Amino acid sequence: MEPRVTTAPAIDLRRYGHNDLPDIRQTLLDVHADAYFERRHEEFVQRFPWFVDHWGGREGFACVIAYEDGEPIGFTYGAPGEPGREWWREYLAEEPADPSTFSVSELMLRPKWRKQGLGKRLHTALLADRPEALAVLTVDTKRPRLQALYEGWGYKKIGERQPFPDSPLYAVMLLNRTHPA
Repeated sequence: MEPRVTTAPAIDLRRYGHNDLPDIRQTLLDVHADAYFERRHEEFVQRFPWFVDHWGGREGFACVIAYEDGEPIGFTYGAPGEPGREWWREYLAEEPADPSTFSVSELMLRPKWRKQGLGKRLHTALLADRPEALAVLTVDTKRPRLQALYEGWGYKKIGERQPFPDSPLYAVMLLNRTHPA
């Protein structure tokens, strides 16, 4: 009997920009609905469509969606920060030499595809051709393992912030892309 060889399905990463939002918006909402199914009744989670429109409406919006056999399984997106309005600066004692920043707003996977390294692949693809010196993201402080994951990618926690009254308390994490840790 010959040994059975199995191969992992190919994951296709596709890049999108600001002008693509009308075509990908429902895909983002569908993946989010699956990723946050257990928390779907939370008011903050229900506001996700607003965040998609807010970020997707910005010039420089970038998104990477992962597909397996044509089925969307995860995504990440963000947009460049506005020069002079880097909200995270309040957490730093010293001004960075180059404050240009890409804000990573979302990174999520459908439950079946978590813990397989796909999040890092998505993140790497999102930032691959970005010119900004820094990347910033926030992570729920009640998710220390996720925070540790981002620290493993080179991010450093610089503070904590609750941007909306109904949002979680977030760890503010900054990645120096010009001088990785």
